[in-house]
Amino acid sequence: MSAAAAGGGRSGTAGDWGGFEDNMQGGGSAVIDMENMDDTSGSSFEDMGEMHQRMKEEEEEEGEAGAAEEEDGEFLGMKGLRGQLGRQVADQMWQVGKRQATRAFSLYANIDILRPYFDVEPIQVRARLMESMIPVKMINFPQKIAGELYGPLMLVFTLVAILLHGMKTSDTIIREGTLMGTAIGTCFGYWLGVSSFIYFLAYLCNAQITMVQMLSLLGYGLFGHCITLFVTYNIHFHSLFYIFWLGVGGLSTLRMVAVLVSRTVGHTQRLILCGTLAALHMLFLLYLHFAYHKVVEGRRPVLS
Repeated sequence: MSAAAAGGGRSGTAGDWGGFEDNMQGGGSAVIDMENMDDTSGSSFEDMGEMHQRMKEEEEEEGEAGAAEEEDGEFLGMKGLRGQLGRQVADQMWQVGKRQATRAFSLYANIDILRPYFDVEPIQVRARLMESMIPVKMINFPQKIAGELYGPLMLVFTLVAILLHGMKTSDTIIREGTLMGTAIGTCFGYWLGVSSFIYFLAYLCNAQITMVQMLSLLGYGLFGHCITLFVTYNIHFHSLFYIFWLGVGGLSTLRMVAVLVSRTVGHTQRLILCGTLAALHMLFLLYLHFAYHKVVEGRRPVLS
């Protein structure tokens, strides 16, 4: 029995191992082929390295992109700053041009304001020239004064031309300046200066006259001076000059005095205002004659 038991045990064992062998030979799935297996541990380390390298490259690319964006922002900032400066310069140029245009229009407006003082017909100027040599008789009410400056201005320019002619014919030498500058300064200085001074006295004496009327009155009063100097600069006789000085110059002066008397209240005020104007006007004519004819008078014996 023991032998049979042992034989049965051996046969069962052999049968188990035989089944195991059949399984090993027939299935083949239990055999581990190390050559055909992938090294998963090594590949995982390589993948980690590649991922780390890729992440590092991505970070570098992101850094480069950020730096590029910063440079672009700085460039855009510079362009924006330049654009802002350009706009400011353009605005300043626009404001300057606008101010210049405004000044030009203002100057034109000022010229347009002065236009009524020069809007006069030649026939009116001729009539006023004749009236400047005729003294008025009625001084009980204010006499009318022309409020225009065309005639007086032309008379001042005429006086400048006559004075320049007298200076050239008398060989006048001007140490400082020119003959033209001296003539213009003398005539315009008298017209503007004396008009302003008489207007100031008229204001103190309560005379009813404006500055434009004073300029017109004194300007037309120079018509007698122009006639006297034009004749005496070409005919050199003292007696003839005194005749014209008293006759022609005196008539134009009496005309101005009569007009001022008619516009001033009070005997003292009339005396101060009219006496000052008459003295200045007549003395100015004497100055214009003798200041530029003494050379001619000294050369007359030599020429004869």
